[in-house]
Amino acid sequence: MARLVDAAQTPPLLSERRVVVGRHLGRFGDKEAIAPLVAYLADPLETTALVVVWEKGAVPVQQRLNPVPKSLLEAVVNAGGEVRKTSVGRGREAQQWLDDRLDEAPVELDRSARVLVHSRLGEDRPAVVPFLETLAAVFGTGAALGAEDVTPFLRVGGDVAPWDLGDAIDQGDVPKALDCLSRMMGAGGRHPLAVLSVLHGHYGRLLRLDGSGISDEKGAADALGIKGYPAKKALQTSRQLGGDRISRAVKLLGDADLDLRGRSAWPSELVAEVLVARLASLSRR
Repeated sequence: MARLVDAAQTPPLLSERRVVVGRHLGRFGDKEAIAPLVAYLADPLETTALVVVWEKGAVPVQQRLNPVPKSLLEAVVNAGGEVRKTSVGRGREAQQWLDDRLDEAPVELDRSARVLVHSRLGEDRPAVVPFLETLAAVFGTGAALGAEDVTPFLRVGGDVAPWDLGDAIDQGDVPKALDCLSRMMGAGGRHPLAVLSVLHGHYGRLLRLDGSGISDEKGAADALGIKGYPAKKALQTSRQLGGDRISRAVKLLGDADLDLRGRSAWPSELVAEVLVARLASLSRR
């Protein structure tokens, strides 16, 4: 923080203004840590254009982003600055964000192209910005494009959210579940053990609801400590699978855990693929 403030207080050399950018400020999540920056903003240098990005720390990697301290927000506004929310959001909000980018694009994508973009980008939605700029540079502003036109410019598939894998398994859709797994381990960079942890949590919730007597969304949400919608889905899946199949799924998870920790000579990716295929197959019966 001291280095950022020092840079902001340094007059420009051989130019009229100086631009200073501070990134990964999310690691300074409390009022005390951010105090030097707040103090600077009380009397900022007029020749400095300061941009601070409230995002997770990179080295070491910060797992959880702290909220922006109120004192910093007030200091920015009082200094005549702007606070802009640039996050994509989650769930429907994220889907809407991507739709808005496609609506505002310099090229016109038909329905097939839009569906393909949603599918391929997955959770890597911010990548749509340079993607659309590339299309405009290649085809020209205002060009009408279909799926065949945009396919060469899309990656194999971006990361997907953990619940997408759970949904595909619960639906018994083996190909989709394997595609989600591949994207989580590929673009998402998750180790098979990390995927296994996600699945342990998923089936742990189903196991907790099975035989509990809970019959409504609120009861499930209270028991699991999660929001209503995912609790409702978990309750429905628990009823559909039943105790026997949930128990079989838990056993498959246990076997895969041992295999990933050295019991089997199989590659870890293969262990994860076989597990996901078997779990999805359980949901189809």
